Amino acid sequence: MAGLGARLRMERLRRQLSLHQLEARTGVSRSMLSEVERGSKVPTVLVLDRIATGLDTSLARLFGDERAARVVVLRSGDHDTAHDPSGWERRILSPVLPGVEFELVRTTIPGGVDAGEFAAHAPGSREYLAMERGVLRLTLDGVAHELRAGDSIYYAGDCRHAFANPGSEPCVYYLAMELGRHHSPVRSRRRHRRPSR
Repeated sequence: MAGLGARLRMERLRRQLSLHQLEARTGVSRSMLSEVERGSKVPTVLVLDRIATGLDTSLARLFGDERAARVVVLRSGDHDTAHDPSGWERRILSPVLPGVEFELVRTTIPGGVDAGEFAAHAPGSREYLAMERGVLRLTLDGVAHELRAGDSIYYAGDCRHAFANPGSEPCVYYLAMELGRHHSPVRSRRRHRRPSR
């Protein structure tokens, strides 16, 4: 938790955000953000994801160190894993690379468990999901899609997305997420010349 808190603080300061500004972006209270940064509070995976989304980054970047090598091997058992109190887990399979906001995860949701709703990511975000086993109810901006073993789906990540297992057996899926970024509009300073006659 101390390492996670230090990374969260570093990412917040790197973006020149105060706790008040991050609270406004995430809906997570300043007191909770402060406690997580100090390592004195263990947030749920949903809260952590809201914080990461507010920072325009992924959970992977909050959990792991950047690796700049051309080849990165992550051995079995070396993956960072987020465990939620409701019983589901999110194992991060991709390394954190400099300047890259991408995450590949393997998620397991026990039967009958609702993992909750995740906030919309920045415009331009993309998510690709492939089912390994079980049944998943994926709800995108209020529209439910039932997915079974062997199914896959793509969706724009700048929507609300919720994950639940309506079945009795665990469901397992892989999710690849490429994050967009919030950009402020930039006006062109070039003057347009009138066509010559």
